[in-house]
Amino acid sequence: MAIGSSIQGGHAITKGPTFPIRYLMAIMGSIGLAIIYGFKVNVSVAIVAMVNHTAVKLEALNLHAGDNDTSSLPSADVCQHENNGINITKTVVEDGPFVWNEPLQGLILSSYFWGYLISLLPGGRMSELLSAKWVMNGSVLLNVVASMLSPLMAELHYSLFIIMRFLQGIGGGVTFPAMHVMIAKWAPPNERSVIASIVYAGTALGTVISILLSGLLAATLGWIWIFYIEGLLCLIWCTAWWLMIADSPEEQIRFITQQEKDYICNSLGQTKSSIHKPKPPVPWRQLLTSPPFLAILIAHFCSNFGWYMLLIELPTFMNQILKFDLNSNAGLSSTPFLCMWIFTMILSKSLTVLQDKNVVTITTSRKIGTLIASAVPAVCLLGVSYVGCNRALAVVLMTIGVTCIGGMYCGFLANHIDIGSNFAGTLVAITNTFGTIPGFVVPIFVGQLTHGNQTIEAWRIIFFVTIGLYVLEIIVYTIFGSGEEQPWNKAKPTSEGSPEQTLPLKANGTK
Repeated sequence: MAIGSSIQGGHAITKGPTFPIRYLMAIMGSIGLAIIYGFKVNVSVAIVAMVNHTAVKLEALNLHAGDNDTSSLPSADVCQHENNGINITKTVVEDGPFVWNEPLQGLILSSYFWGYLISLLPGGRMSELLSAKWVMNGSVLLNVVASMLSPLMAELHYSLFIIMRFLQGIGGGVTFPAMHVMIAKWAPPNERSVIASIVYAGTALGTVISILLSGLLAATLGWIWIFYIEGLLCLIWCTAWWLMIADSPEEQIRFITQQEKDYICNSLGQTKSSIHKPKPPVPWRQLLTSPPFLAILIAHFCSNFGWYMLLIELPTFMNQILKFDLNSNAGLSSTPFLCMWIFTMILSKSLTVLQDKNVVTITTSRKIGTLIASAVPAVCLLGVSYVGCNRALAVVLMTIGVTCIGGMYCGFLANHIDIGSNFAGTLVAITNTFGTIPGFVVPIFVGQLTHGNQTIEAWRIIFFVTIGLYVLEIIVYTIFGSGEEQPWNKAKPTSEGSPEQTLPLKANGTK
């Protein structure tokens, strides 16, 4: 491969091969997160085919029959679409074998996030102290095993199916901390936005592939094949990740040149002694009272409420309100996430170019990404609340909203490494712990509001709550967000008493 170089201060800085291994790590990490997010969302599609919707509606009608309650009957708030020559709807809903009402469906969908929540902090510290590579590999393997067992568990009892989702959540919870640690070790500061966006854009790509594949499998082979086929395919990635990627450039043996190793280590201000020195303890008090960190935490929580609401509930909204069938539902539900993946790449590269030209600072870049990821979805959700049964306009607005959520990857998510690269796994574990709360609140919240009441009015309340949280995110992060390394990230003196500290890193990789 050809070797590229640049001139700084009269000295040539070799940047490694034309396709550097750090970008291979990013692509492989992106695929890994795509797999995890595929497992996260496939049940949102599968449950549409698993549930006997006719029996659930009859059960709801019988429940209110004694009270002469007509709230469960079709009303003006339920979209009634004519078959005007476009074959995208079906008059008969395809029913599955399970009579799971809306609150139980919400419980099943939220169970993933119980496991996700409890594994975040342990996953973060394990990634920092042991091996981020193997933490990531183990998470995917756990998801594969649980996926293969899910159909049998669902047939036996829904509680066993919930346990499988819980185990998949445990595996999913460690992935963001693990990949944050990998990015902190592999990404030069001036490439951090692009590499982080490549890695985390895998969440959108995984959503696209999983929704499309799950919808296709459910409509053709049956819902059980969603779990079997997707589980088996993921074993290929586990093998490739194990053989191709190491925890850090220094440990990488295959596919990397010494020039690239030197470039990455020099840009991060690392020496051989600093790479292998003991890890500093987490400065909990300073960290938890740091305004820039708390701004990321609040932004992560508010953004994830909107993200999970669309990620988990979009297929249900498309099916129950807009009346798309399973095949159309899968395609239309995945389209916004495909657009999001493309948009994330374009935005991150654009902001990186602006940083390199000193047009914007890292702080401004992070705030721009976060603002786009919150303001645009808020406006789009407000529009969806009032378009009524105009399916075309609703789909356009939701597509734009989900697309722009991709700004969070080069916004507040990449910001963890800016302010505290030594504790990247722990930082994202803490904020993602709070950011995961919407993961199990949203399905239960939506399930309760829409139980026997699948109307536009009910969904409007859901959208308004989400808009309010987006506004809070914009205000807090715009005021308190920062891209500067924080004082508490500097390492403590070593056990030998030497005063060696980590100096702040600038965007161009210099101290």
